Amino acid sequence: MSKEALEAKKAVVQEIKSHLENSKSVVFLNYQGINVEQDTTLRKGFREKDVVYKIYKNRLIKIALDEMGITGYDPNFLEGSTAVAFGKDEVAPASVLFKMKGEFRPKDKEFLAPKFGLMGHDIVDATKVEALSKIPPREVLIAQLLGMLNAPVAALARALDAIAKKEA
Repeated sequence: MSKEALEAKKAVVQEIKSHLENSKSVVFLNYQGINVEQDTTLRKGFREKDVVYKIYKNRLIKIALDEMGITGYDPNFLEGSTAVAFGKDEVAPASVLFKMKGEFRPKDKEFLAPKFGLMGHDIVDATKVEALSKIPPREVLIAQLLGMLNAPVAALARALDAIAKKEA
């Protein structure tokens, strides 16, 4: 292997490590069988949620994971076609993936199947990645919480208003 090729591969490993360090969640997925139109739509969906979507060689992903001390994943997951979605929040990569998967081929379990994921440096299996996809975005969760906190106060205000109108 030439020196230039080796340096290029080292640069890619550094890029992967940088993305891993700056991501709250990462999903490794099987992208085999996706056509160009679907890939374009998927990339657009990821971009809209500020998710970096890249395709890397499995060997370079493994080197980056090893250098960061991330172990415990099944090495067989890094075989075949692997794409990686790096997210700045905990649920975006998984939610975009499963939304698009459902739009493309809702009944095909193998299509765009997550291999595994990372939450920080912790390994999560494919079922947990799918569970993450069902969590609403942060903004929705905050709105739901505020609604729950506001409900008792609103009920008290209505009750006091009803009493005041009854006495008047």
